[in-house]
Amino acid sequence: MNEIEQVLKSHQVRPTAMRILIYKFLGKNNIAMALTDIESIFDKSERTTLYRTIKTFEKKGLVHQIDDGTGVAKYALDENAIKNGPSQDLHLHFHCTSCNKTSCLTDHKIPHISLPDGFITEDMNLVIKGICDKCSGS
Repeated sequence: MNEIEQVLKSHQVRPTAMRILIYKFLGKNNIAMALTDIESIFDKSERTTLYRTIKTFEKKGLVHQIDDGTGVAKYALDENAIKNGPSQDLHLHFHCTSCNKTSCLTDHKIPHISLPDGFITEDMNLVIKGICDKCSGS
């Protein structure tokens, strides 16, 4: 059994050929991908299969959804949850205004924010917008 199959099984996801391909694709690209981006790569596959795979990955903690302000949900592998199990890993995201790609900055955590009494946090997302290292030439 290969590493991807082990990861999927450890998250109670049956390792079908399509799931393995999508997992490999997300891991290789190392950026957040919109469902339409995934559909364009796997153009011979049914949209519902791709959608269900991403939603299964999200439910099982393999990917997380990112709202980068573009109006399109994007998905990225949740490396911390894959290695350490489910977590509330709140890290920064960076959206490049030049190439329009969104990246997880997993080494940069969102600081704890104290809310007034009576306020309950349900979700938190911090996206920094600017020019990425590839577009800036750094």
